[in-house]
Amino acid sequence: MPIRKIEIYPSSILREKSKVVEGAVPEVLSLLDDMQETMERCNGAGLAANQVGIASRVMIVDLGIGGGKKEIVHFINPEIIESGGKSVREEGCLSFPKLYDRVNRPLWAKVRALGRDGKPFEIRGEGYLTHALLHEIDHLDGVLFIDRLSTVRREIIKRKIKNMIREGEWDDPYPEE
Repeated sequence: MPIRKIEIYPSSILREKSKVVEGAVPEVLSLLDDMQETMERCNGAGLAANQVGIASRVMIVDLGIGGGKKEIVHFINPEIIESGGKSVREEGCLSFPKLYDRVNRPLWAKVRALGRDGKPFEIRGEGYLTHALLHEIDHLDGVLFIDRLSTVRREIIKRKIKNMIREGEWDDPYPEE
């Protein structure tokens, strides 16, 4: 299972709406395995396929985010079926290394997807887990966490990125070990 290159903002694939996949076919399962290894190497809590250069509707999330036991779940063709409430939490993103900001999202959400076995399942998340699930689904829709910030906060992040580029900290944030 190879480690995949993380696409860093402003890579154009991060803005692409991902395409629905056939299901739990070998190519998709192989991609999910690569994504899990990549996410774990980069200490992430979730990863969408377009973050590794593939515009497919596939993502992984650690259900233990926020202090629980690590449990990586693979989602094929996920969709939000319900959400409600309001929550503001700090979010980060592997495609925006070392940058974090407070993002407004629903307090809870229910997501439906296919699992690795090809069978449909639903999961209801609250708090941190909701943020992680919706953050990754946003990626699959070409939406980035900075799009959920105020114009002022978004410009501050973009300025930080320009400074990081100038300092050489943006080109290879996940170097080979």
